[in-house]
Amino acid sequence: MDSTIAAISTAMSPSGIGIVRMSGKDSMEVISRVYRSKGGKKDIRKAPDHTIHYGYIYDGGECIDEVLVMIMKSPKTYTGEDTVEIDCHGGVLAMKRVLETVLKNGAVVAEPGEFTKRAFLNGRLDLSQAEAVMDVIQSKNEFALKNSMNQLKGSVHRAIQDIRGEILYQIAYIESALDDPEHISLEGYPQELQKIVDNLLKKIQKLLETASDGKMIREGIRTVILGKPNAGKSSLLNVLLGENRAIVTDIAGTTRDILEEYIHFHGLTLQMIDTAGIRNTEDVVEKIGVGKARDIAKDADLILYVADSSSPLDENDEEIISMIRDKKTIVLYNKTDLAPCLDMEELKRVTEKPVLPISALEETGIDELEEMIRDMFFAGHISFNDEVYITSARHQEALSQAFESLKLVKRSIEDGMPEDFYSIDLMSAYESLGKILGEAVGEDLVNEIFSRFCMGK
Repeated sequence: MDSTIAAISTAMSPSGIGIVRMSGKDSMEVISRVYRSKGGKKDIRKAPDHTIHYGYIYDGGECIDEVLVMIMKSPKTYTGEDTVEIDCHGGVLAMKRVLETVLKNGAVVAEPGEFTKRAFLNGRLDLSQAEAVMDVIQSKNEFALKNSMNQLKGSVHRAIQDIRGEILYQIAYIESALDDPEHISLEGYPQELQKIVDNLLKKIQKLLETASDGKMIREGIRTVILGKPNAGKSSLLNVLLGENRAIVTDIAGTTRDILEEYIHFHGLTLQMIDTAGIRNTEDVVEKIGVGKARDIAKDADLILYVADSSSPLDENDEEIISMIRDKKTIVLYNKTDLAPCLDMEELKRVTEKPVLPISALEETGIDELEEMIRDMFFAGHISFNDEVYITSARHQEALSQAFESLKLVKRSIEDGMPEDFYSIDLMSAYESLGKILGEAVGEDLVNEIFSRFCMGK
């Protein structure tokens, strides 16, 4: 934290502009050594806060680039420290030369995520907001971006602080009553605390229930395409992608391995996984592919079961129907361009799943499929005004730990345990929730979180 860090904060590729960022107590000294105004007389160290200056970056007597320099003085900066941003030309060589020049004059190379790490350590962001910064950068769809921005603005912070505030009040009340029983009575308090704990459990449970949707918002809906050979699985994938990504032939068993692609529509992301056709086979390679398909289907968020309407159900379809019994599934009654040999009503009856007629060849029914997927997962809309979605596995784990601690409080009340038992488990819940905000977390965890950030952020 005593050093002044520097990094290139834009992509290392030819572009209109490149940004080299510095942060630290010596930022103003470093920039004064390398910057010259157009007239050559301005001392940039005396420049007013939050101003932009036109000039040049010099390495000794050599002019490196024509730049704009932004001066931002602590504490009103992203990191809470003096910060300088140099807007140079976006050529890879130009950015590297500007960075090399500031490093030669007193700065050190920033680690991945170190600017945001300093913002966290300086109290500008809590840990949930810092993690949201990276989620904003890595957002794969509109909903992920909106949710990450809400977390950056403090949606998770406010929800957790509300629960922690209530827990802390109860801890303080118990401790005060135990220290001063003459003036603070605990008579009838266990019954009152039980109502409060029940309410806190409901709040945490509500947050935990958003984790599955939150994971899909962030990473995409893991969608597995299942069907027997030649049902039209690969043709469906190609239609959804809008390109011939999967090989399509009349030969059964063409798809032998797993093919993954991402598809974006209506602000959502689908992680589409095309699999080998489900059937009993003696082909060693195809058998491996079929085994992979069965394993991947177990972890799917959504299964698209492609049924061939031009052929009757057989033992392969029966196996697939057993696989999808407890999974979110849309059954696609494919090849509606051909004469049907399979009754759609029978398919509905045996699968007990929604059935949608489509033709992957003629590209019909695809819009209806997209709407059905959206409605199935999000009831047609997601509201980010009041709803908080938990997208981090780390947050989910901390909430689960707090939930279990509060259940222990409830059990202690029901068993008639002394009040100091309540305080122990209440404090455990309080500390578990604090991990989400960055309180009571070890240095190793902080370093591990920020190591996943990109350079310059």
